[in-house]
Amino acid sequence: MKAAFVGFGEVNTPIDIIIRKCEKAAKELEEQGVELTKVYPVTDDYEEKDIKKAVDALTGKDFDCLVVCIAGWIPTHAVVKVTEHFRHKPMVLWGLCGWIESDGRLVTTADQAGTTAIRKTFYDLGYTFKYIYDIIGLPSGAAKVAKYAKAAAAAAKLRHSRTGMAGYRDMNLYGTQCDGPSLKRVVGTEIETFEMLELEQRYLKVTAEEKQTVIDRCISKWHFLKEAKKEGLEKAAGYYLAAKSICDERGYDAISLKDVDGMKKLLGFPPAPIFMLLADEAGLATIPENDCLGNVTQLMVKYLTGQTAPYLEFYEFFQNSVLAGVPDYVPAAVVDGQVTVMPAAFGELSEGILNVSKVKGGELTMCRLTCVDGEYYMHMVKGFGKTPQKWEEAGWTQPAPQLPGLEIELDNVPDFAENVMCQHYIIAYGDQTDLIRDLCSILGITVI
Repeated sequence: MKAAFVGFGEVNTPIDIIIRKCEKAAKELEEQGVELTKVYPVTDDYEEKDIKKAVDALTGKDFDCLVVCIAGWIPTHAVVKVTEHFRHKPMVLWGLCGWIESDGRLVTTADQAGTTAIRKTFYDLGYTFKYIYDIIGLPSGAAKVAKYAKAAAAAAKLRHSRTGMAGYRDMNLYGTQCDGPSLKRVVGTEIETFEMLELEQRYLKVTAEEKQTVIDRCISKWHFLKEAKKEGLEKAAGYYLAAKSICDERGYDAISLKDVDGMKKLLGFPPAPIFMLLADEAGLATIPENDCLGNVTQLMVKYLTGQTAPYLEFYEFFQNSVLAGVPDYVPAAVVDGQVTVMPAAFGELSEGILNVSKVKGGELTMCRLTCVDGEYYMHMVKGFGKTPQKWEEAGWTQPAPQLPGLEIELDNVPDFAENVMCQHYIIAYGDQTDLIRDLCSILGITVI
């Protein structure tokens, strides 16, 4: 998280007070992990030397957001003459507060006089910003400012992010498609498709030794309930290396493969172990079935939280909860215990290596980016995940596997169902709603 920090105070306010307040605020931000380029105090001096000093100090510097710290009353023009140079950056309008002396007197530098004069001006000027104000006797807004800085850093990273898509529109689904130009305009992510033929061509060039290295170093860590065929292990390792080489060359942070109509139908190999290796060993965000906006949602969550951002899909709605699971894999980072797999087949599809691990529960956030009539929305909801009852999906060879999943308790299942945007939702552990809301605010995405 990189931010520019500019501390303002009116020229007639005792300068030592403004400096002291700005120093304290900056230190609190740095303790939250924000790397700062600091300029203070900036006053409304008649010759505007402070304004020039601030602009010169920040020009050409690398930062994701601008923290406009109001440490006392300041005429609006002095602030705008700085911020206009960086209007393309997300900003935080942060008003500090006064203090109580030992005899009970409240002393103020009129910080909120400054912020209330500025807030609407920022809005009228079309800035992307968040307004935060401190209250005497309560913790400062540093943590909130740091969250916004984290969201700004994620937005900056998304602007140049790339995801790889092997094939397109698996099973001719509608909800997994996207509009490339509007996605680039709003979020920034570039979704690049490559042919499955390229994946196959690279797979054919992988040597037996390279496959065996992956088997020995990576796949051997998995707990197999039943022995898998050697051919399946070799295919998993080989296709993983083929896909990874494409991602490495092109700088992809996320990947999806044509699953049912591609890997399973044409190549005869369900891609669950390939996704596991790409997630666990290559650190990529992964989702099946050419889910474009699912991949993008994963990148948003990953950049905000550092989590792997797995997908889950819905199987059943209950009165106060939903059953969400996967018919293939989950990343090791969300597994409760040991990564557990087994060979299994579904319907007429070829036998593959299926992940049957137990999924970690607890407080979580479910979210999904979607596009409605050309406008982007983020649907998100807080929930609590717990181990579901024994369940199976009809069609698996018997005895049917216990698929990875969670029963997720929600405050209002009908409301969630009325707004659900796809069968795939992305999971983040903990309450991440504030971070996601800040990111969406920066990108101009409406939160549902």
